[in-house]
Amino acid sequence: MPGTLLRAASAVLLTLAVLNVPTVHADEVAPVAVTVNARAALASVPETGIGTNHAIWDSNLGTDETADLLKDAGMKLLRYPGGSYSDIYHWADHTAPGGYVAPDTDFDTFMRGVRRTGAQPMVTANYGTGTAAEAAAWVRHANVTKGYGVKYWEIGNENYGNGHYGAVWEADDHADKSPAEYARHVVAYSDAMKAVDPTIKIGAVLTTPANWPDGIVADGDDGTWNEVVLSAAGPKIDFVILHWYPGAFDKTAHVPDMIHLARRQIAEHAGPGSERIGIAMTEFNTGSSNGGTTTQPGALAAADAYATLLANGVFTVDWWNVHNGIGSVTQVEGHTDYGDFGLLSSGTCTSGGGVCEPPVNTPFAPYYALQMVSKFAHPGDRFIRAATDQEKVGAHAVRRPNGDLAVLLINTSSDTSYPVTIGYSGFSPAPGAPTVLTHTNGATSITTSATGTATGRTLPPLSLTTIVLRPASAQAGLPGAPGQPAASQVTDRTATISWPAATAGARPIVKYEVHRQNGAVSEQLGETTGTSLAVGNLKPGTRHTVNVIARDSGGGVSSPSAPLTFTTGTPASSSCSVRLTKQSDWASGYVGAIDITNHGAPINGWTLNFSWPRTWQSLGSGWSAVWTQNGPDVKVVNDPGNGSLPTGASATIGFVGNYSGPNELPAVFTLNGTVCTTR
Repeated sequence: MPGTLLRAASAVLLTLAVLNVPTVHADEVAPVAVTVNARAALASVPETGIGTNHAIWDSNLGTDETADLLKDAGMKLLRYPGGSYSDIYHWADHTAPGGYVAPDTDFDTFMRGVRRTGAQPMVTANYGTGTAAEAAAWVRHANVTKGYGVKYWEIGNENYGNGHYGAVWEADDHADKSPAEYARHVVAYSDAMKAVDPTIKIGAVLTTPANWPDGIVADGDDGTWNEVVLSAAGPKIDFVILHWYPGAFDKTAHVPDMIHLARRQIAEHAGPGSERIGIAMTEFNTGSSNGGTTTQPGALAAADAYATLLANGVFTVDWWNVHNGIGSVTQVEGHTDYGDFGLLSSGTCTSGGGVCEPPVNTPFAPYYALQMVSKFAHPGDRFIRAATDQEKVGAHAVRRPNGDLAVLLINTSSDTSYPVTIGYSGFSPAPGAPTVLTHTNGATSITTSATGTATGRTLPPLSLTTIVLRPASAQAGLPGAPGQPAASQVTDRTATISWPAATAGARPIVKYEVHRQNGAVSEQLGETTGTSLAVGNLKPGTRHTVNVIARDSGGGVSSPSAPLTFTTGTPASSSCSVRLTKQSDWASGYVGAIDITNHGAPINGWTLNFSWPRTWQSLGSGWSAVWTQNGPDVKVVNDPGNGSLPTGASATIGFVGNYSGPNELPAVFTLNGTVCTTR
């Protein structure tokens, strides 16, 4: 959940008020401050954002009732034929040797359900036991013969699970199971399939940052799975495929780094034009070993993760699965949790029939969570920054093209009703009661009402609440949003931000402002009458996200541009330089080597300092120096025998770093207080 809010005097917040009388000891609970910043834009909501998986072993795949339930939930993408079954499935005769194929689950039946749902399909071509020719024939059947217009085609499913890294769960008949062999076939599949329909989009399987086997280099490979696949197949693909089963409800904070690291890998390895490559999360489930997969804790985590992934630019998030089957049965927050990864009940029972799920197609709690996200964030809306000062309460927000604003509030506390006060920057809500949508623990529907005010209410325990607001006044003739910004001439403390000019409204544009996102608060970095601005006083080795807005001669303000994220470096010239390299990685830790070079006057005794970027990183051990850690800060002092660093001399030290989330490496090092050049 968002941490403590950073506040700035430049933030323009409305007067805060608490509307509802607290219901569960709320008179003893401090109000939660929620900040919503309409000037801090994130990604747009895609057409295919909210999705789920179908599987050919699911006998309810093709029923009208299932399709209608998915439509009511707002599903915009349906994936087929179902996880690892994709690598044993042969579409032409609808067989999956070694697996079970349910009646009425063939491709044409799936497409009938897709159309009834009003979604787009995503098809996974068989890499494990299939061929490029078989996949191309599927494209021909789908888009030439039937005219289905299937746009998104994956090549295989979790193919790194073919035994190359030790674990085996994915079928793969290729003698060579390396990422290089997979990439070679991705190229062949792409060429064959696009020869049939050049408009389709091809996706390649990647490992998800900080999830096994990410970071591991197997014997004989030239790099990790992602590095090898992107280097060889990057020019032939249109999107990459990630899967994420966090196994806990508190992992959403991993998402920004997860997606950032994936984008950086794409940029570094996929070749020219790699910015066209999208990211799809084609399998996701909270999947908690502590229970909660079908009850409210899992639902709250699902809503939080979907909103966060989409706000960070993922173009689809697809729940595993529509129906899945009963698992380990537990009691969670007053309700039976069936350990089922499905959105809808399969109506199955435990071995011996001791416990049975509710009737087939009964929605589980995560169904309502995804339904809430679909009501909160519509295709074409743009996510904007929102944050709270209470870890038990999460917030997301979107701005609609018509000027409306929606706020999604998530109370994960099982026993506390939190009063919240909501402040808005860059938006003035209309007076009167907003539209409010609510889902509470154990509820079997989302309730809708017009109650309270825009600035305060009380959130029930374990609840989802969406508030939809109209602007106080609709200003006509405002400038259009500036175009996508870009960064150039980035140094350790400066950068030049440029953008395409905005379209003028009723009055001429007189200036542009560049705003940096600082949590949910914007900080203005500068303004100009042109379409380029040099900004300074930036922090070295840091990610910065900025938006540009236009102002006209009457004071009218445009919507913010799409976000630009760039990372500052370290000094180009310094009296010291540092090189950090990973010697080995096992997807939860790594051996690192740090080379320190002195470019200044001779040193007799040195101290190196750096900080871990994230709370889930820590020092395991270190050698060739004395290592200590205090909070996120690491201090390394020379051993008695290696304290001398003459001009031009180097010292090498090593350590084990541990991580339980995306492993963003330290970027800034100081030697005896001087910021070094990081090489």
